[in-house]
Amino acid sequence: MVQTGAAERAMVVKMNQESRVNLEVDLRKLAENVHEIRRRVAPAKLMAVLKANAYGLGVLPVAEVVRDAGAACFGVAEINEALELIPLGLPVQILGNLLPNEIAPAVEHGVVCPLNDFGMARKISAEAVRQNRTVHCAVTVDSGMGRLGMPAANAAREILAMRGLPNLVFDSIYSHCSNAFLRHDDYTLGQLALFKALLAELAAEGMTFPDVHIAASDALNNFPESTKLPFTLARCGINLYGYYDPEVHPSMRLSPVVELKTKLAAVRTLAAGSSIGYGRMHRLLRDTRVGTIAAGYADGLPLALSNRGYVLVNGQLCPVLGRISMDYTTISLENAPEAQPGDEVVCVGTQGGQRITLDDWAQLKGTHAYDILCSIGTRVRRCYLR
Repeated sequence: MVQTGAAERAMVVKMNQESRVNLEVDLRKLAENVHEIRRRVAPAKLMAVLKANAYGLGVLPVAEVVRDAGAACFGVAEINEALELIPLGLPVQILGNLLPNEIAPAVEHGVVCPLNDFGMARKISAEAVRQNRTVHCAVTVDSGMGRLGMPAANAAREILAMRGLPNLVFDSIYSHCSNAFLRHDDYTLGQLALFKALLAELAAEGMTFPDVHIAASDALNNFPESTKLPFTLARCGINLYGYYDPEVHPSMRLSPVVELKTKLAAVRTLAAGSSIGYGRMHRLLRDTRVGTIAAGYADGLPLALSNRGYVLVNGQLCPVLGRISMDYTTISLENAPEAQPGDEVVCVGTQGGQRITLDDWAQLKGTHAYDILCSIGTRVRRCYLR
């Protein structure tokens, strides 16, 4: 008993310690983004895509806000993500497919199950019969993504055959665009046309769906027709957080919801000729006031920022010196000569009149905001501003 009590006290102490690196999530801006997106897609409803722990922001606080701001349902990638959201009271759809061992818990807990082909539909139906439950389902159509679902050109017969399976309710049918980040893209227009043709073929046989969706964040910006009838639902992930694919033409005014902050761990003056970091990637040309910040690539700072990126200290842009380490990053403090250990460092966000964005990082890394958000480390504390 004594040992258990000591361990519990140690855990309390650990959990109460201030984190070195904090990801601040502005929930007010998040709610405003949801309202703006809902206005954009109306009269279609909004599915909030919260896979990968809400893109790394922390799924439950985010889910509560988007639910209260009017999202109609949630979309996730796999069963554990779905089960975490079921208690919030909105339908939860798995976007993609179920693995064989995931069918039973999905049926048991009322997850909206994807039907990628007749074989999967038959397995889900059999499990629903075994459990004496009715399962809400979403038919998955491949209109040109080439990843999952029934090819749209010859899917009708297989989908119509599913109507004969017991204990299945067909809530929705959906597809996904592969190229919608490109504006005026003929391939995307072809996907929309192919999907609409399938819907018409099914309707002619008396099979319709309450929810029909193909638009995700890219399409709802670049292809507004993807949110109009026959489409009744639009999915949205990255736009919820105020970010876009770099090639998208934004159709909404959204606010970035995150800032990444840390502290100065050390301040020193190093002599001319000193080399900085692994591989001696930077060599000082003159005596320089150098700071070491308490964040590295384990916290989400891309290695691509080495010798190229910036952080903000005392409202000033301070360049990264040398290679970023796992836990620390070295910067020049020539622009912030008054900086001292413990001072706030803004890695992403605003300080004074200066700003560093996720898109700045993404451009240096040759990627997009999705990658940056999902790479923020697990030891970074998520802080929610209400």
